[in-house]
Amino acid sequence: MVFVKAQKSKAYFKRFQVKYKRRREGKTDYRARIRLINQDKNKYNTPKYRFVVRFTNKDVTAQIISATIAGDMVLAAAYAHELPHYGLEVGLTNYAAAYCTGLLLARRVLKTLEMDEEYEGNVEATGEDYSVEPAESRRPFRALLDVGLLRTTTGNRVFGALKGALDGGLDIPHSDKRFAGFKKDDKQLDAEVHRKYIFGGHVASYMRTMMEDEPDKYQAHFSEYIKRGIDPDNIEELYKKVHAAIRADPSQHKSTKEPPKEPPKEHKRYNLKKLTYEERRAKLIERLNALNSSGAGDDEDEDDDE
Repeated sequence: MVFVKAQKSKAYFKRFQVKYKRRREGKTDYRARIRLINQDKNKYNTPKYRFVVRFTNKDVTAQIISATIAGDMVLAAAYAHELPHYGLEVGLTNYAAAYCTGLLLARRVLKTLEMDEEYEGNVEATGEDYSVEPAESRRPFRALLDVGLLRTTTGNRVFGALKGALDGGLDIPHSDKRFAGFKKDDKQLDAEVHRKYIFGGHVASYMRTMMEDEPDKYQAHFSEYIKRGIDPDNIEELYKKVHAAIRADPSQHKSTKEPPKEPPKEHKRYNLKKLTYEERRAKLIERLNALNSSGAGDDEDEDDDE
């Protein structure tokens, strides 16, 4: 008989420790997270903030978060679905929209902390790298970029949101090597190419190409742009107006959605409704009274027979 070595013995399973839930789900890189949230002991209870950017199919989420024992605390948040309020109704997940979302969050958090007038940031987006300079009274608001599980390739949209936050006046440690327009051979950032991405120039050039080569596909692909009268020539002006509107009023606005006119439908219940303590008590008393009355009636019948 061939000898087979037991690879995982009973002792192995006794010592096996289940990984965190979000690690099992593949949602959190805890090796990266612990490096982002670790705070020096001599800082005591000073929060260490992260600039968290996440993308979905239809939205961009940007948040300023600090970690505590009780859980993560969100200081401020901005979303791409807020951009229609500032005049941008289409293309809410591209590089230019990510820049607008980062800019909105930066201006919003600085206004919350009453630092918006002191740190205006880079008012005119030129595409060049920008870092905020400390003022005389208060230091700039500092946060660390948290990209999650995203692959940090050059020109990724997450760096568009980072650029928006930098231009908005936040102090985020960074390098220009990952911005759109960085040339690896020359080892320097092409500011013109980066500016083109910030103002949606890459979308405009694609629109022009499609208009010439495939007009039918252009009508279907950019139907929302056509409906709103947006053409390749006025995209840059549109983004300039959006940036100005964000700087004018970055505060959060209440939803303008109207409440539903019809009351919600009542769903049919297939299980018994859970009774309260008072209802259970009343039901028990009713059953006891019924038993007592039936017992008293039987005694009377026995007396009549005798």
